[in-house]
Amino acid sequence: ETITQRADFNYTHKKQTGGSGQYGRVAGYIEPIRDKTYEFVDQIRGGAIPNEFIPSCDKGFRIAMERGTLIGFPVTNVRCLINDGQSHSVDSSDIAFQLAAIGAFREAYEKAKPTILEPIMKVVVETPNEFQGNVFASLNQRRGIIVANTENGTFSRVEAEVPLSEMFGYSTVLRSLTQGKAEFSMEFEKYARVPTSLAEQLRKEYLEKRKKEQK
Repeated sequence: ETITQRADFNYTHKKQTGGSGQYGRVAGYIEPIRDKTYEFVDQIRGGAIPNEFIPSCDKGFRIAMERGTLIGFPVTNVRCLINDGQSHSVDSSDIAFQLAAIGAFREAYEKAKPTILEPIMKVVVETPNEFQGNVFASLNQRRGIIVANTENGTFSRVEAEVPLSEMFGYSTVLRSLTQGKAEFSMEFEKYARVPTSLAEQLRKEYLEKRKKEQK
């Protein structure tokens, strides 16, 4: 899972029990970033959050990102920035600021238009020219995008980007389509958003699973 836009947070964790309570407030925003799973930025000035609790905020955000709310998968490509907060001389602690950061992230996550990602593989097929059309069709049927096609004598090299979830069983299909004369390889290329219809289906399945677990 990831987010698609910036969202602000200003969250207070406050718990009062018999003895000392828990208190921590964190403010800032989360925003999408590229090429990094996670980035934490501390822009606290004037000790609004004491230095000893800054790592607690970082840890809280990391914990929150272990499980997104859409389908329960880890969240990636997010920058968490804190620029304000508040502590209490007695009730603030490491755990209080961890919980404040977790609450802040979840509050902002819903507003940041989260989306579901899927791994996209770079697939390379080496096939005799006569089966090139069959290979194109088989990749298109798997939501594949052809990115390159080169011919070398009687053989063609087809390069495509295909979701990993669509590649299961492809070796058997390719063998059948090319009389066993084609070969393919694949490696991880990137993450990309899943189509809306598939995202809705995954979300529905996740919610049904959660409902069963809670019974």
